[in-house]
Amino acid sequence: MPITTAEFDYIRELVRNRSAIVLDPGKEYLVESRLVPLARSEGLESIADLVSELRNGSGAGRLATQVVEAMTTNETSFFRDVHPFEALRSAVLPDLLKKRSGERALTIWCGAASSGQEPYSIAMTIKEHFPELGGWSIRFLATDLSTEMLEKARAGRYAQIEANRGLPAHLLVKYFERRGTGWQVKDELRGMVDYRPLNLIEPWPSLPRCDLVFLRNVLIYFDVETKRAILEKIRQVLRPDGYLFLGAAETTMNIHDGFERVPIDRAGCYRPRGFGS
Repeated sequence: MPITTAEFDYIRELVRNRSAIVLDPGKEYLVESRLVPLARSEGLESIADLVSELRNGSGAGRLATQVVEAMTTNETSFFRDVHPFEALRSAVLPDLLKKRSGERALTIWCGAASSGQEPYSIAMTIKEHFPELGGWSIRFLATDLSTEMLEKARAGRYAQIEANRGLPAHLLVKYFERRGTGWQVKDELRGMVDYRPLNLIEPWPSLPRCDLVFLRNVLIYFDVETKRAILEKIRQVLRPDGYLFLGAAETTMNIHDGFERVPIDRAGCYRPRGFGS
């Protein structure tokens, strides 16, 4: 039975309250495709039963978390969109190496880590092109709303089809080991990244001042006020001469005037406004 308007409204309100993700009218098909499998895995016959359980069940808190995670888009791949990683290699990291040569320390935060492909892509870029950073202190924090995705990221295990998406063959051989029909990230790379849960719309834990922030392809799911609030928090976390990477379809323009775009091809790179070159 198709999802009813009342059921859709209940789910969209739950998801918005817990994650700030906006499900516009017309997304009923998306809710059905994501939640019917969840309902069945819980021994329920329909979304109607799922909503009833959410309203009245003793395990509603756990189930609500599962619903929100199911509705979170976790589309990702290694070196996604290419341009940010080229900018990281050619301009951003060389600049940060000069600026931090006295400290010999870098702090990196990937705020929408999903299943780990993006953090590991950043780590591979560092290992491949900046061997001098081997003697530096590098703190690399990666966070996500979904505990399921964080578990996968920590494990660092990927199916062949996931490895095929964006990962060059020479890097696959160098930084991964074959595990059955899939691949395992080697410990030297996996150990670089500290994965932790963080919901961007809830109060943030104490975060270190960051030199580099990746928050790609997540702001597009929020309304303008939520985007502005998140960007303001990032502005407070990011060092005055640090860098922020957003997704190709995202911008700070007309949302938060505390950032300016860095003109590096199509990289989606920003820095705090007012810092001179």
